[in-house]
Amino acid sequence: MIDWHQQRILLTGGAGFLGRAVANELRARGAASILIPRSTKHDLRRAETSRDLLTEFGPTLIIHAAATVGGIGANRANPATYFYDNLMMGIQLLEAARLVMTPKVVVIGTVCSYPRVTPVPFREENLWDGYPEGTNAPYGIAKKALLVQGQAFREQYGLNSIHLIPVNLYGPGDNYESKSSHVIPAIIEKCLEAIDRGEDEITLWGSGSATRAFLFVEDAARGIVDAAERYNGGEPINLGSEVEISIRELAEKIAERTGYKGRVNWDSSMPDGQPRRSVSSEKARSAFGWSPSTTLDDGLARTIEDRLQQRGT
Repeated sequence: MIDWHQQRILLTGGAGFLGRAVANELRARGAASILIPRSTKHDLRRAETSRDLLTEFGPTLIIHAAATVGGIGANRANPATYFYDNLMMGIQLLEAARLVMTPKVVVIGTVCSYPRVTPVPFREENLWDGYPEGTNAPYGIAKKALLVQGQAFREQYGLNSIHLIPVNLYGPGDNYESKSSHVIPAIIEKCLEAIDRGEDEITLWGSGSATRAFLFVEDAARGIVDAAERYNGGEPINLGSEVEISIRELAEKIAERTGYKGRVNWDSSMPDGQPRRSVSSEKARSAFGWSPSTTLDDGLARTIEDRLQQRGT
Protein backbone atom coordinates (compact mmCIF):
# COMPACT_ATOMS: atom_id res chain seq x y z
CA MET A 1 0.00 0.00 0.00
CA ILE A 2 1.06 3.57 -0.66
CA ASP A 3 1.25 6.23 2.04
CA TRP A 4 -0.15 9.07 -0.04
CA HIS A 5 1.02 11.71 2.42
CA GLN A 6 4.62 10.78 1.59
CA GLN A 7 4.29 10.72 -2.19
CA ARG A 8 5.59 13.26 -4.68
CA ILE A 9 3.28 12.79 -7.65
CA LEU A 10 3.77 14.04 -11.19
CA LEU A 11 0.33 14.02 -12.83
CA THR A 12 0.57 14.82 -16.53
CA GLY A 13 -2.70 15.95 -18.04
CA GLY A 14 -3.83 16.94 -14.57
CA ALA A 15 -5.65 20.01 -15.90
CA GLY A 16 -7.67 17.92 -18.36
CA PHE A 17 -10.97 16.08 -18.05
CA LEU A 18 -9.63 12.80 -16.64
CA GLY A 19 -6.66 14.41 -14.93
CA ARG A 20 -8.82 16.71 -12.79
CA ALA A 21 -10.78 13.71 -11.53
CA VAL A 22 -7.54 11.85 -10.75
CA ALA A 23 -6.18 14.86 -8.87
CA ASN A 24 -9.38 15.04 -6.80
CA GLU A 25 -9.14 11.33 -5.98
CA LEU A 26 -5.48 11.66 -4.97
CA ARG A 27 -6.24 14.60 -2.68
CA ALA A 28 -9.15 12.72 -1.13
CA ARG A 29 -6.69 9.96 -0.16
CA GLY A 30 -4.29 12.40 1.44
CA ALA A 31 -1.84 13.28 -1.34
CA ALA A 32 -0.53 16.81 -0.86
CA SER A 33 2.47 17.02 -3.20
CA ILE A 34 1.06 16.88 -6.74
CA LEU A 35 2.80 18.60 -9.63
CA ILE A 36 0.60 19.23 -12.69
CA PRO A 37 2.72 20.43 -15.61
CA ARG A 38 0.98 22.66 -18.16
CA SER A 39 1.67 22.23 -21.86
CA THR A 40 2.17 25.97 -22.31
CA LYS A 41 5.29 25.71 -20.17
CA HIS A 42 6.28 22.04 -20.40
CA ASP A 43 6.25 20.44 -23.86
CA LEU A 44 6.46 16.78 -22.91
CA ARG A 45 7.19 15.80 -26.51
CA ARG A 46 10.71 17.16 -26.00
CA ALA A 47 13.26 14.92 -24.29
CA GLU A 48 14.93 17.71 -22.36
CA THR A 49 11.61 18.91 -20.96
CA SER A 50 10.77 15.54 -19.42
CA ARG A 51 14.32 15.05 -18.11
CA ASP A 52 14.45 18.51 -16.52
CA LEU A 53 10.98 18.16 -15.02
CA LEU A 54 11.71 14.82 -13.39
CA THR A 55 15.17 15.85 -12.25
CA GLU A 56 13.89 19.00 -10.57
CA PHE A 57 10.74 17.54 -8.99
CA GLY A 58 11.97 14.03 -8.17
CA PRO A 59 8.60 12.27 -8.27
CA THR A 60 8.04 9.02 -6.41
CA LEU A 61 5.07 8.32 -8.71
CA ILE A 62 4.17 9.42 -12.24
CA ILE A 63 0.62 9.17 -13.54
CA HIS A 64 0.73 9.87 -17.26
CA ALA A 65 -2.77 11.01 -18.20
CA ALA A 66 -1.74 13.66 -20.73
CA ALA A 67 -3.05 12.99 -24.23
CA THR A 68 -4.15 14.68 -27.41
CA VAL A 69 -7.67 13.30 -27.82
CA GLY A 70 -10.96 13.81 -29.63
CA GLY A 71 -13.91 12.10 -31.22
CA ILE A 72 -14.12 10.40 -34.60
CA GLY A 73 -14.14 13.67 -36.53
CA ALA A 74 -11.08 15.02 -34.76
CA ASN A 75 -9.21 11.74 -35.25
CA ARG A 76 -10.00 11.73 -38.97
CA ALA A 77 -8.87 15.35 -39.34
CA ASN A 78 -5.66 15.04 -37.29
CA PRO A 79 -4.26 11.49 -37.54
CA ALA A 80 -0.62 12.60 -37.68
CA THR A 81 -1.01 14.95 -34.72
CA TYR A 82 -2.72 12.31 -32.62
CA PHE A 83 -0.03 9.75 -33.45
CA TYR A 84 2.97 12.03 -32.94
CA ASP A 85 1.84 13.88 -29.81
CA ASN A 86 0.72 10.80 -27.90
CA LEU A 87 3.69 8.68 -28.92
CA MET A 88 6.34 11.29 -28.20
CA MET A 89 4.92 12.43 -24.85
CA GLY A 90 4.96 8.87 -23.57
CA ILE A 91 8.31 7.90 -25.05
CA GLN A 92 10.12 10.89 -23.57
CA LEU A 93 8.44 10.59 -20.17
CA LEU A 94 9.21 6.88 -19.77
CA GLU A 95 12.81 7.40 -20.87
CA ALA A 96 13.22 10.23 -18.35
CA ALA A 97 11.60 8.08 -15.64
CA ARG A 98 14.09 5.27 -16.13
CA LEU A 99 17.01 7.73 -16.20
CA VAL A 100 16.08 9.25 -12.84
CA MET A 101 14.87 5.88 -11.47
CA THR A 102 11.28 6.90 -10.70
CA PRO A 103 9.86 4.16 -8.44
CA LYS A 104 6.55 3.78 -10.32
CA VAL A 105 4.87 4.97 -13.51
CA VAL A 106 1.18 4.60 -14.37
CA VAL A 107 0.49 5.00 -18.09
CA ILE A 108 -3.08 5.60 -19.24
CA GLY A 109 -3.74 3.84 -22.53
CA THR A 110 -6.91 3.69 -24.63
CA VAL A 111 -9.57 1.22 -25.70
CA CYS A 112 -8.90 2.48 -29.24
CA SER A 113 -5.81 0.23 -29.21
CA TYR A 114 -7.96 -2.89 -29.54
CA PRO A 115 -8.50 -4.47 -32.98
CA ARG A 116 -11.49 -3.22 -34.95
CA VAL A 117 -13.28 -6.56 -34.60
CA THR A 118 -12.71 -8.03 -31.16
CA PRO A 119 -14.81 -10.56 -29.21
CA VAL A 120 -17.04 -8.72 -26.74
CA PRO A 121 -16.26 -8.05 -23.96
CA PHE A 122 -12.68 -7.13 -24.91
CA ARG A 123 -10.09 -8.99 -22.89
CA GLU A 124 -6.49 -7.93 -22.50
CA GLU A 125 -5.21 -11.00 -24.35
CA ASN A 126 -7.10 -9.83 -27.49
CA LEU A 127 -5.08 -6.62 -27.75
CA TRP A 128 -2.74 -7.94 -30.46
CA ASP A 129 -5.26 -9.90 -32.52
CA GLY A 130 -5.62 -7.32 -35.32
CA TYR A 131 -5.42 -3.72 -36.49
CA PRO A 132 -7.41 -1.00 -34.70
CA GLU A 133 -10.48 0.68 -36.19
CA GLY A 134 -9.28 2.94 -38.99
CA THR A 135 -10.74 6.24 -37.82
CA ASN A 136 -8.63 6.25 -34.65
CA ALA A 137 -5.86 3.76 -35.46
CA PRO A 138 -2.95 6.27 -35.28
CA TYR A 139 -4.01 7.30 -31.78
CA GLY A 140 -4.59 3.71 -30.67
CA ILE A 141 -1.28 2.46 -32.04
CA ALA A 142 0.64 5.31 -30.42
CA LYS A 143 -0.81 4.40 -27.05
CA LYS A 144 -0.21 0.68 -27.59
CA ALA A 145 3.44 1.41 -28.38
CA LEU A 146 3.76 2.85 -24.88
CA LEU A 147 2.64 -0.49 -23.47
CA VAL A 148 5.48 -2.15 -25.38
CA GLN A 149 7.93 0.47 -24.19
CA GLY A 150 6.85 0.06 -20.58
CA GLN A 151 7.19 -3.72 -20.77
CA ALA A 152 10.61 -3.44 -22.44
CA PHE A 153 11.82 -0.96 -19.81
CA ARG A 154 10.53 -3.23 -17.08
CA GLU A 155 12.51 -6.16 -18.52
CA GLN A 156 15.75 -4.32 -19.24
CA TYR A 157 15.85 -1.61 -16.56
CA GLY A 158 13.46 -2.81 -13.87
CA LEU A 159 11.13 0.18 -14.31
CA ASN A 160 7.83 -0.44 -12.53
CA SER A 161 5.57 0.80 -15.35
CA ILE A 162 1.93 -0.29 -15.41
CA HIS A 163 -0.54 0.24 -18.25
CA LEU A 164 -4.28 0.85 -17.82
CA ILE A 165 -6.88 0.78 -20.62
CA PRO A 166 -10.06 2.74 -19.85
CA VAL A 167 -13.13 2.59 -22.09
CA ASN A 168 -14.98 5.69 -23.32
CA LEU A 169 -15.12 8.21 -20.48
CA TYR A 170 -17.82 10.76 -19.70
CA GLY A 171 -18.93 12.92 -16.80
CA PRO A 172 -19.04 16.46 -15.41
CA GLY A 173 -16.44 18.78 -16.86
CA ASP A 174 -16.19 16.97 -20.20
CA ASN A 175 -15.23 18.68 -23.46
CA TYR A 176 -18.25 20.07 -25.35
CA GLU A 177 -16.34 21.72 -28.22
CA SER A 178 -18.02 20.53 -31.42
CA LYS A 179 -14.83 19.75 -33.36
CA SER A 180 -13.21 17.56 -30.70
CA SER A 181 -15.88 16.28 -28.30
CA HIS A 182 -16.70 12.62 -27.77
CA VAL A 183 -20.11 11.08 -28.31
CA ILE A 184 -21.90 11.77 -25.01
CA PRO A 185 -21.01 15.47 -24.67
CA ALA A 186 -21.56 15.94 -28.41
CA ILE A 187 -25.12 14.57 -28.24
CA ILE A 188 -25.89 16.50 -25.04
CA GLU A 189 -24.79 19.75 -26.66
CA LYS A 190 -26.71 19.11 -29.87
CA CYS A 191 -29.89 18.50 -27.88
CA LEU A 192 -29.45 21.60 -25.72
CA GLU A 193 -28.61 23.80 -28.70
CA ALA A 194 -31.69 22.56 -30.56
CA ILE A 195 -33.85 23.40 -27.54
CA ASP A 196 -32.30 26.88 -27.33
CA ARG A 197 -33.00 27.55 -31.02
CA GLY A 198 -36.42 25.98 -31.09
CA GLU A 199 -35.32 23.45 -33.70
CA ASP A 200 -37.25 20.20 -34.15
CA GLU A 201 -34.45 17.99 -35.50
CA ILE A 202 -30.81 17.17 -34.96
CA THR A 203 -28.43 15.10 -37.07
CA LEU A 204 -25.94 12.64 -35.61
CA TRP A 205 -23.12 10.76 -37.34
CA GLY A 206 -23.38 7.15 -38.48
CA SER A 207 -26.26 4.71 -38.37
CA GLY A 208 -26.69 4.62 -34.60
CA SER A 209 -26.13 0.87 -34.59
CA ALA A 210 -22.60 0.85 -33.14
CA THR A 211 -22.40 -0.03 -29.46
CA ARG A 212 -20.27 1.35 -26.67
CA ALA A 213 -19.70 0.82 -22.97
CA PHE A 214 -19.08 3.99 -21.01
CA LEU A 215 -17.16 4.68 -17.80
CA PHE A 216 -17.97 7.57 -15.47
CA VAL A 217 -14.87 9.70 -15.04
CA GLU A 218 -14.86 9.46 -11.24
CA ASP A 219 -14.93 5.65 -11.44
CA ALA A 220 -11.99 5.81 -13.85
CA ALA A 221 -10.04 8.05 -11.48
CA ARG A 222 -10.68 5.68 -8.59
CA GLY A 223 -9.46 2.76 -10.71
CA ILE A 224 -6.28 4.59 -11.66
CA VAL A 225 -5.45 5.45 -8.06
CA ASP A 226 -6.37 1.93 -6.89
CA ALA A 227 -3.97 0.51 -9.48
CA ALA A 228 -1.25 2.93 -8.41
CA GLU A 229 -1.69 1.63 -4.87
CA ARG A 230 -1.99 -2.09 -5.48
CA TYR A 231 -0.96 -3.21 -8.97
CA ASN A 232 2.63 -3.75 -10.04
CA GLY A 233 2.34 -6.14 -12.98
CA GLY A 234 3.58 -5.77 -16.53
CA GLU A 235 0.36 -6.84 -18.27
CA PRO A 236 -2.21 -4.23 -19.29
CA ILE A 237 -5.42 -3.92 -17.30
CA ASN A 238 -8.83 -2.82 -18.60
CA LEU A 239 -10.94 -0.29 -16.72
CA GLY A 240 -14.53 -0.33 -17.90
CA SER A 241 -17.87 -1.96 -18.17
CA GLU A 242 -19.44 -4.88 -20.00
CA VAL A 243 -22.75 -3.01 -20.26
CA GLU A 244 -23.18 -2.11 -23.94
CA ILE A 245 -25.60 0.42 -25.36
CA SER A 246 -26.19 1.36 -29.00
CA ILE A 247 -25.52 4.97 -29.96
CA ARG A 248 -29.16 5.18 -31.09
CA GLU A 249 -30.43 4.14 -27.65
CA LEU A 250 -27.89 6.45 -26.00
CA ALA A 251 -29.23 9.37 -28.05
CA GLU A 252 -32.77 8.53 -26.95
CA LYS A 253 -31.71 8.53 -23.29
CA ILE A 254 -29.94 11.88 -23.64
CA ALA A 255 -32.84 13.45 -25.55
CA GLU A 256 -35.27 12.39 -22.81
CA ARG A 257 -33.04 13.69 -20.01
CA THR A 258 -32.32 17.03 -21.68
CA GLY A 259 -35.98 17.57 -22.58
CA TYR A 260 -35.37 17.51 -26.33
CA LYS A 261 -38.53 16.27 -28.10
CA GLY A 262 -37.58 16.64 -31.76
CA ARG A 263 -36.41 14.13 -34.36
CA VAL A 264 -33.00 12.52 -34.44
CA ASN A 265 -31.67 12.01 -37.96
CA TRP A 266 -28.76 9.68 -38.70
CA ASP A 267 -26.18 10.58 -41.35
CA SER A 268 -25.12 7.15 -42.56
CA SER A 269 -22.54 8.70 -44.91
CA MET A 270 -20.44 9.39 -41.80
CA PRO A 271 -18.56 6.60 -39.97
CA ASP A 272 -19.87 4.62 -37.03
CA GLY A 273 -16.37 3.85 -35.78
CA GLN A 274 -15.73 0.51 -34.12
CA PRO A 275 -18.82 -1.75 -34.49
CA ARG A 276 -18.94 -2.90 -30.85
CA ARG A 277 -16.98 -1.87 -27.78
CA SER A 278 -17.07 -3.04 -24.19
CA VAL A 279 -14.38 -4.53 -21.98
CA SER A 280 -13.99 -7.14 -19.30
CA SER A 281 -12.72 -5.72 -16.02
CA GLU A 282 -12.20 -9.15 -14.49
CA LYS A 283 -8.46 -8.60 -14.16
CA ALA A 284 -8.94 -5.24 -12.46
CA ARG A 285 -11.30 -6.85 -9.94
CA SER A 286 -8.89 -9.67 -9.18
CA ALA A 287 -5.68 -7.61 -9.24
CA PHE A 288 -6.71 -4.61 -7.15
CA GLY A 289 -10.39 -4.93 -6.30
CA TRP A 290 -11.78 -2.32 -8.68
CA SER A 291 -15.12 -2.26 -10.48
CA PRO A 292 -17.28 0.64 -11.69
CA SER A 293 -20.03 1.82 -9.35
CA THR A 294 -21.90 4.49 -11.35
CA THR A 295 -24.74 3.37 -13.61
CA LEU A 296 -25.09 5.00 -17.01
CA ASP A 297 -28.44 6.52 -16.06
CA ASP A 298 -27.02 8.10 -12.91
CA GLY A 299 -23.88 9.24 -14.71
CA LEU A 300 -25.86 10.84 -17.54
CA ALA A 301 -28.08 12.66 -15.04
CA ARG A 302 -25.04 14.11 -13.25
CA THR A 303 -23.34 15.02 -16.52
CA ILE A 304 -26.38 16.78 -17.96
CA GLU A 305 -27.02 18.61 -14.71
CA ASP A 306 -23.41 19.82 -14.69
CA ARG A 307 -23.66 21.03 -18.29
CA LEU A 308 -26.90 22.89 -17.58
CA GLN A 309 -25.22 24.63 -14.66
CA GLN A 310 -22.27 25.58 -16.87
CA ARG A 311 -24.64 27.07 -19.43
CA GLY A 312 -26.63 28.89 -16.75
CA THR A 313 -29.88 27.17 -17.71
